[in-house]
Amino acid sequence: MQTVKIDLAERSYMVSIGSGLLDDVNAVFDIPGASTVLVISNETVAPLYLDRLTASLVGVNVQSLVLPDGESYKTSEYWSQIIDKLIEIRSTRDTTLITLGGGVVGDLGGFAAASYMRGINFIQIPTSLLAQVDASVGGKTGFNHPRGKNLIGAFHQPVAVMVDIDTLETLPAREFSAGLAEVVKIAAVRDEEFLTWLENNSPAIMAREPEALTGMISRSIANKAEVVAEDEREAGVRALLNFGHSFGHALETLTHYRSYLHGEAVAIGMMIASRLSELRGLCEAGFNERLGKLLQSFNLPLELPGNIDPDDIIDTMKLDKKVIAGLTRLILVKSVGHGIIDSTSDIPQIAAAIKASQPET
Repeated sequence: MQTVKIDLAERSYMVSIGSGLLDDVNAVFDIPGASTVLVISNETVAPLYLDRLTASLVGVNVQSLVLPDGESYKTSEYWSQIIDKLIEIRSTRDTTLITLGGGVVGDLGGFAAASYMRGINFIQIPTSLLAQVDASVGGKTGFNHPRGKNLIGAFHQPVAVMVDIDTLETLPAREFSAGLAEVVKIAAVRDEEFLTWLENNSPAIMAREPEALTGMISRSIANKAEVVAEDEREAGVRALLNFGHSFGHALETLTHYRSYLHGEAVAIGMMIASRLSELRGLCEAGFNERLGKLLQSFNLPLELPGNIDPDDIIDTMKLDKKVIAGLTRLILVKSVGHGIIDSTSDIPQIAAAIKASQPET
């Protein structure tokens, strides 16, 4: 088992990464005896792993709630269902909430933990690659609004994160690829050596070889841990982790969270952002092509659909959380492995990058 510390003073916690961890949860983290545990999962993950998890939670009162699976269910309605369940089982401040699933379950459960009685402990057990490398670490919680992604939420750090790589064996190929977009993202803006490693190890990663997966997940989390420790609430450098997300979130919103997985939308967003970086002369020519080859090797989409109006993308981005003082903060690339926060790209430049990312007509 490997561990990565998220260093946030009194809110610090460990991320444990390994195989077979679900069967020995008590060896990974400590839950106070005789307390209540509420496990939140979804209809896809629960049949696979819920019984294994509850069987390994010894000496506590375990309750569970199973939600529908999918980004379209990341809404106030399902957050409210978690709150209702916490009240139904008479949860108090010593209740621990455990999220078992992907990013949607983690975000909803985390926000319920943040808001119930002004905050209770929660533990993340991410089962999708996207959640393992990104969503489960850093304390972002919340749900979507019809007009924008993640507009309602809070920063609420978990007390522990447990990544059992064995859960990736049952992850559908499309979702596995979607998770790889977040891996590429952090390498592109922060770790050129890691980006090269991903290029060289793409076949092993796609074959889901345990050694490659453990190394990839650990390095992704270590990179994110450094950023979160420096900027927990995204006032500065943490914004770099949004590379591709402004465009990706707009695409998700315009397609009502039903056409693209989050990682797929981020992959397209990264292609737009890297193209804008090149068009503006911020980074060397060829980065967009290099990034596209890597994303393609992970079976991720590269083009924005031709039926999406660039003006709609730009208009939707105006309600993005990354808009400050009326200026859209885009994450662009200055050189491979070095992202920058940009508020100087004008609308014609952004529109040109979007149009260049659509199929030729």
